[in-house]
Amino acid sequence: MAEVSKASVLRLVESGGREATVLEHSGLQVMVDDIGGMVPELSFIQEKRRINAHWLPWFRSNSGKPFRDAEDGAFWKANLLYHVAGSFPCAPSFGPGHSIGGVNIPPHGWTANLTWQFRQSGVDEETGAAWALSTLDSPNPAMSLLFRKIDAVISGQNVHYMSLSIENKGNQDLEICSAWHNTVGAPFLAEGCRYSAAADAWITAPPGSEFDPTTRLIPGTEFPSLSAAPLAKGGAVDISRVPGPVGYTDYAAGRIPEKAPLGWSSLVNPYLKLAYICFFPGPAAAAEDDIILRFNNLWMQYGGRPFTPWAPYEGGTDLTYCLGTENSIAAYAQGLDYARQVKKVLDAPTTFTVSAGGRRTLRYGVLFAPYEKTVLDNGVSLLEGEGTALICKGKSEFWRYPADPAFKVLRELEKKV
Repeated sequence: MAEVSKASVLRLVESGGREATVLEHSGLQVMVDDIGGMVPELSFIQEKRRINAHWLPWFRSNSGKPFRDAEDGAFWKANLLYHVAGSFPCAPSFGPGHSIGGVNIPPHGWTANLTWQFRQSGVDEETGAAWALSTLDSPNPAMSLLFRKIDAVISGQNVHYMSLSIENKGNQDLEICSAWHNTVGAPFLAEGCRYSAAADAWITAPPGSEFDPTTRLIPGTEFPSLSAAPLAKGGAVDISRVPGPVGYTDYAAGRIPEKAPLGWSSLVNPYLKLAYICFFPGPAAAAEDDIILRFNNLWMQYGGRPFTPWAPYEGGTDLTYCLGTENSIAAYAQGLDYARQVKKVLDAPTTFTVSAGGRRTLRYGVLFAPYEKTVLDNGVSLLEGEGTALICKGKSEFWRYPADPAFKVLRELEKKV
């Protein structure tokens, strides 16, 4: 058995001059950028073998210059796409940029666009966790929010833990959205990967969304399982099986059951024998201060966007192949204003409220680790938390991963830092 090293944390400047924090131990390396809280690297480590699960767009700018709409807008369209990579937190909106109540919110919210202020980092000897604390203030006093984020790894666990607290510093309750926008790419993402999730019902993006011109699915249509997504040309397709670049970009949202104690999604590469699993408190485990994510979201970017920055020029070939295994409390990815209007999707709430002077917290884990033989080759049919482990059920067997599904260590760090 490989020796388990202590977790460590360091600050550095990565490509493009971006300041970042690296959290690591002998089995996992995580890099978190200050800009947008982007996580361009979540790498599995096995001696000299290193595999990054996260998406690194070919079009990500490494100029070291800030985004300027006059110079960069024609190609990148938005600051978000200038810096986008891997996973990142979304709040107070999940979806396109828009104005609401006189407040301009960029695509996927301030947390995904602005520069987080690194505050401190360290290693907690009691729990074996390496951690980093960052904060961010909303730029508009009309929606006065303070965001506080802890990133952590724990020795012996191949999990990136995240705590995102949202404090309302104003004198009025605020109804908002939140999400974690996980996006995987090559070399981990490949044809033949299997996606699974906690959701018990699914629906495609509504008519009039950005996916209308790129989808192979029927917009605004409910379907019972991932294996029965409705095709516009007739019939159905199993979207749990990842294809190659088929020339379409699609979106689907799945409702996490009200009785679920744990929300989750997973992507398994049966050739690399690696699993990428997102997990978070489910509706049945909600504490008063929790932000509970209600939806699994699939953004299937399989080559359906023949325009920049996905393609090198307008009308060109979409060179971007990635998969968003996102999780949210929002209405699809249509933004805060839309979510407030529709109130529910598949009978699940699309917003939550942070009371005046109050605070809510989203706790989230992303595991990236190997399994053996063929246990998870067909995906994860059920995921449960049990003490210090995540129990993953495959077709007929179970696989255990060391983890903290109750987020006890993260909750302790929240008190200490």
